Amino acid sequence: MIRNPILPGFNPDPSICRVGEDYYIATSTFEWYPGVQIHHSRDLANWTLATRPLTRAAQLDMRGNPDSCGIWAPCLSFADGLFWLVYTDVKRLDGAFKDAHNYVVTAPAIEGPWSDPIYVNSSGFDPSLFHDADGSKYFMNVRWNHRGKGTGGNPAHASFDGILLQEWSPDAGLTGPVRNIFDGTARGLTEAPHIFARDGWYYLTTAEGGTGYDHAVTTARARDIWGPYEVQPGDHLMTGRDAPDHPVQRSGHGQYVEAPDGTGYHTFLMGRPLPGRFCPMGRETGIERVVWQDGWPVLEAGGTLPRSAVPHHSSTQASEPITYDLNAPTLHPDFQWLRTPDSDRIFAATPLGLTLIGRESIGSWFEQGLVARRQEHAAYSASTLMSFDPVTYQQAAGLTTYYNRSKFHALMVSHDPTLGRVLTILSCPGDWPEGALTHPVTPVPLNDGPVALRVDVDHETQQFYWRQTGAWTPIGPALDASAISDEGGRGEHASFTGAFVGMAAFDTSGGARRATFTQFTYAGHDV
Repeated sequence: MIRNPILPGFNPDPSICRVGEDYYIATSTFEWYPGVQIHHSRDLANWTLATRPLTRAAQLDMRGNPDSCGIWAPCLSFADGLFWLVYTDVKRLDGAFKDAHNYVVTAPAIEGPWSDPIYVNSSGFDPSLFHDADGSKYFMNVRWNHRGKGTGGNPAHASFDGILLQEWSPDAGLTGPVRNIFDGTARGLTEAPHIFARDGWYYLTTAEGGTGYDHAVTTARARDIWGPYEVQPGDHLMTGRDAPDHPVQRSGHGQYVEAPDGTGYHTFLMGRPLPGRFCPMGRETGIERVVWQDGWPVLEAGGTLPRSAVPHHSSTQASEPITYDLNAPTLHPDFQWLRTPDSDRIFAATPLGLTLIGRESIGSWFEQGLVARRQEHAAYSASTLMSFDPVTYQQAAGLTTYYNRSKFHALMVSHDPTLGRVLTILSCPGDWPEGALTHPVTPVPLNDGPVALRVDVDHETQQFYWRQTGAWTPIGPALDASAISDEGGRGEHASFTGAFVGMAAFDTSGGARRATFTQFTYAGHDV
């Protein structure tokens, strides 16, 4: 069986590409660095991280990008002996404007080297590149209308101003007329365009309904790439809106691909809501088998609900607990950091362990010492061993469950003017001002030497622990883990990433105090 999600944890907006027997999926990384995750598989069931191609300032610098901005909806394709990656760097989320800039990079192999970017346009987001059989290339994106009046129109959100199509080449850029080829259905919020050609038709797939529980994949087709496009009977290839108890929810935003034998598959964004309808794992990637009926793709099992398990010749391998060697010369690829291409200023891999350099606060949009990995399970344990000697309360380092600057819990070693080195908890369970920073525990004095920190997350609750010698000791109350989710704070349409767990350090005195972590373990308790 193929078990969904095939890419667990925060892996949204999957764009799939096949080259011979190899499949690749590119997913959004938003404010996390390096930009774009590309996974590889040969059986569609088991996937490994192949590369994160946007690794340097010339390609991507997100310092100052607000939460849930940065890399939106990449599109990966292969043509002319090259991989082509199209992506958006979004500089603003709230308000009327989006300030979204679209680029193209290329590489002769998936591992690179990836080129410096070619700028394309800034008229919207969710860019896509289609290579036609005659060699022509066409660029698509959602046009964003800052004059839109918001939810309630038809389309349902007037700022989503249709899918633009224009011819493009790497030498001449955008040329010829730009046309709005698709306004979408009554579900609205039409985005994420991808085109593929089959049997004399151009098929356009889009996502609609927003990224929450109304999400859907919509298919349309035309004989000419410029349209007019007719919508598939029933409007949507897949959606979970009308089945709130189905285990796979928020189904939308994906792309069609064919296996070498002609079997059709469609990736899709999905969520696994826990009781209380919150998704700490964020928006993940699933895949379904599709068949063709009367010239239209439909789900193999019928209806519009993608399955949790898809019959297949391969089985999905269960995940295993992993202990990371933080004495390694390079950071393990499971980990990412936030926004900056200048990683040397926030961490260093040394023979003594991973050293985090205290910079700006844990809520900074510019430069913070935070290295973390995705939450992939509804229940898990994570632990680390740390050495840190602060001299002021403005210095802190420790273990954090983190979604963004206003949704996190952190068990931190800091300094108290009376007690000296102490252990404390910083908690921000929502957006400002309701989610203002709290300190839910009286500081605990520490002895000299390293400190081990642990967190146990069990669905909607989490508990911190610590020890210097002997058994683990709980610290503080059970905390609300549901806040560290898409739906926490302002909710699903304001937060687009997923929960992480990792190591953090800050020094708001400007002293750049360093903390050294020698071990990190993650163990998921459900498969």
